[in-house]
Amino acid sequence: MKRSGFTVMARLIGLVRPLAGYMALAVTMGLMGHLCATFLTVLGGFGILQVLGFAAPLPLARLFVLAAVLAVLRAVLRYGEQACNHFIAFKLLALLRDKVFRALRRLAPAKLESREKGDLISVITSDIELLEVFYAHTISPALIALLFSILLTGFIGSYHPLLGALALAAYAVVGLALPVAISRASGPDGLRLRTASGALAGFVLDSLRGLPETLQYSAGPARLQQMQDRTEALSRQEERLKRTAGRGTAATQLILWGFDLAMLFAAAALYLRGAVDFAGVLIPTIALMSSFGPVVALANLGSTLQNTFAAGNRVLDILEEEPLVQDIHGQPDVTFGGAGAENVTFGYGEETILQNVTVPVPAGQTIGIVGRSGSGKSTLLKLFLRFWQVEKGRVQVSGCSVERINTANLRRMQALVTQETHLFHDSIRNNLRIAKLDATDEELVAACQKASIHDWIAALPQGYDTQVGELGETLSGGERQRLGLARAFLHDAPFLLLDEPTSNLDSLNEAVILRALEQEHGRRTVVLVSHRASTMGIADTVYSVENGRVS
Repeated sequence: MKRSGFTVMARLIGLVRPLAGYMALAVTMGLMGHLCATFLTVLGGFGILQVLGFAAPLPLARLFVLAAVLAVLRAVLRYGEQACNHFIAFKLLALLRDKVFRALRRLAPAKLESREKGDLISVITSDIELLEVFYAHTISPALIALLFSILLTGFIGSYHPLLGALALAAYAVVGLALPVAISRASGPDGLRLRTASGALAGFVLDSLRGLPETLQYSAGPARLQQMQDRTEALSRQEERLKRTAGRGTAATQLILWGFDLAMLFAAAALYLRGAVDFAGVLIPTIALMSSFGPVVALANLGSTLQNTFAAGNRVLDILEEEPLVQDIHGQPDVTFGGAGAENVTFGYGEETILQNVTVPVPAGQTIGIVGRSGSGKSTLLKLFLRFWQVEKGRVQVSGCSVERINTANLRRMQALVTQETHLFHDSIRNNLRIAKLDATDEELVAACQKASIHDWIAALPQGYDTQVGELGETLSGGERQRLGLARAFLHDAPFLLLDEPTSNLDSLNEAVILRALEQEHGRRTVVLVSHRASTMGIADTVYSVENGRVS
């Protein structure tokens, strides 16, 4: 979703609410610190007046003492401001990551199946990291610049209203008009850069995962060239943003000098007319020259804000995206007593996958589903899990529509095993315990024996504490699949959904697992999807899915 910069800013600022106290402290210390820095120079002007014999508010000795005090205070206040701002920034980044992970959990699995994993990683890491600039170097500096400009306008205006008006114009142009102009000059380049960066991250992740195939077919040079082309395109986009930033910096410095000269000439003109004395020329000019720090900080943000807002826009897209299926809460728990699909119609977008499908699943029976690839077998299993919402008809468990069963209750009653078992970079023991966090070693062994993998694990040097590597890369496809089955057995759900559970197994291991499933007959209800006729031998009833219909 495309949002305006002001909308993104308002949403991001809203997240600061839990840390408003720290923000107020940062603004206070920043304001006092900048006042100390500016009035150090102003005290120098008073010293010049004293030396030249003009009236000054304090004796020269006291001016030196006060200057020393302001210098020390400036250092302390600057440190305190930065400490508060960075505490706020990094605390909010942690909160944002937590919110994003919660949002991804809410969106999964339906809305995440079509998302590039590399792009998601880019949002979670680099995009959120970019927001540190906004929280640490934008919010409080903007408030500090506003308050500081008001105070300095009043101070300079105390010598003559015209000089105060000129100072206000200078602060408004440098701190407001200039960053807005620079930001608009950047246009959509920031969003393009973040989008291209996410796409490159996805391409690199995809290349790493497919490295064996790339080497096998000698496709390395072509893949490397594609990566180089994407990197160069990203560099060109970043170069455009940097060029805009450089022009903005040059324009800022030119405008600063222009306003400094304007202040000097205006004060001199007033002096010649007798409207101000010599102090009215020297002090306002020195005060303006030394007071641009807060507004210059905002001007320098003009070119980076587009990049930051683009990152914020991508993060907000995830936080505000509505899931296709909402979790259900507050309903009475249901005990499993059979399931079924009744006249179900479902499709992805405009493509209808299932049409008027009816599959009864009586409790304690094993139901087989066969059909060619793409016929909708796996989709039907996902509808039983309520990963997607049916368009017509009803999917029920224990006679109750899955749309009226608490999501947590539904998950406890079901276990799914797919062709691809995801394994975390952890031990076999911890990978299995995802299905039951408090499982005992005896329960682990029993589940693995049913999945025909205990003997293999026991023969490993570290047994169940063996690390499986990232994505289970140290294991074969069959070993990963048997671990997935062991997870399902450990979960001990009464409703077991199996999507090609033996596709990566040899006939011997398949026979062992089918025998284990047959032993569960009557105690567990199974929906079994498979191409293998041998696998369907344990099914009580077999349905064939063809062209979205069941026979």
